[in-house]
Formats: sequence, C-alpha cells, structure tokens
Amino acid sequence: MLGSILVYRLRYLVLYSIRFALRLLLGIQINHGDRLPTSGPIIVTANHNSHLDALVLISLFPSHLWPHLRPIAAADYFLENGPLLSWFARRMLQIIPVQRRHPGGKRQFLQDCSEALHRGQILILFPEGTRGEPEQLSTFHGGVACLAKRHPQVPIVPIFLYGLGRALPKGSLLLVPFICQVRVGQTLHWTGHKQGLMAQLQQQLKALAKEDYLPTWL
Repeated sequence: MLGSILVYRLRYLVLYSIRFALRLLLGIQINHGDRLPTSGPIIVTANHNSHLDALVLISLFPSHLWPHLRPIAAADYFLENGPLLSWFARRMLQIIPVQRRHPGGKRQFLQDCSEALHRGQILILFPEGTRGEPEQLSTFHGGVACLAKRHPQVPIVPIFLYGLGRALPKGSLLLVPFICQVRVGQTLHWTGHKQGLMAQLQQQLKALAKEDYLPTWL
C-alpha cells in the first residue's frame, strides 16, 4: 500500500517536471484546445515523429487525468532496452505495450486496449505505428479502426503535432529547442466501415497539418 502511494506521488512529480521542461524548452502552442477530451473513455490519435510525442500529449491534460492516460508504445523498445526505461515506461507513463514481433501481439494489444476503455481510460495511439520523417504522414495501420469497431461509442480525437520531429528527431539523443505546435481536430466516431474511418482520420490530420492560426500558448 505504501509502495503504491509513493509511486503515485512520484509519478505526479515526474510528470509535472516533464511538463514544465517541455513548455520551457519547446514553447508549445496549441490550437483548438477546447476540443481536448475532459474524461474517458476516448481514443487520442496523433502523427508520430519523435519520442517526445507521447510526453507532449500527456502534458496537455490536467493532472487529475494523468492516472487515466495510457499511451500505446512498442514493447521491443521501451521494455527491452534496460530496466530503467522499462520501469519508467510502465510505472511513470503507464504504457500499454505492443508486442510487434510476436504472432499474438495484435490480439493482446486489442484486448489490453479494450480493457482500458472499459475502465474509462484515455488511450494515446499513433496510427503510423513508428516514428517517421518530421511532419510527414506515413501509412496508417488499422489498429484504431479495429478498436473503434469494438467500441463504436468511444470518440476518437485526432491531433497533429508540428515541430517535435525537429526538436528530437528519430535517431537523435540531443533535444533542440524548437517552437512546437499542437493542433486538435474534430472528434470522429465509428462510421461502420474501417476504410471510411481511416480515410476520415487521414483527411483530418492532413487538414490540421496545413492549418494556419494564431496560437494560444500553453
């Protein structure tokens, strides 16, 4: 019991520190922040260009929602690159790991995500599956559509992240201060067809990528 309380408090301290550092170093701007979900269950989807992506998305939410946020992350990276990273990913970020190299990985991923949604949690999912080139959308995988089919009542919020792939690009360990933007799209719902939903999601993210606006600073 005492251990759980200590981990709970440590998580808040770590996430507060991360949020402060990100806002200080990256000058994060947000557009349409009123579209961010205020409770779960919900699926947040975003483009993926940097290891900072999940941290920035977590930092957008008020602290009372942090225990309910569940980023989807690759098990072969976050759980197999040393005990410290594995501990941080499981206990601080509360990731749902995806076993990309195992035959039953997709089935287990869907089951774990379904259980989280049944508990009213907020999933953070990257449809591209892996990090791509800065601000360039790669091919989407169908995991989000499979989840939407299982949970048609759960809304999907698309978010476009701009600049994080330059602040900490794939393959780099050096953080470069760079103005980064968060653009929140319109909520989507299950359309009855996987291809239709994926098309809507891609259209929204492409539109957000081209959007010009006067930002609100976080």
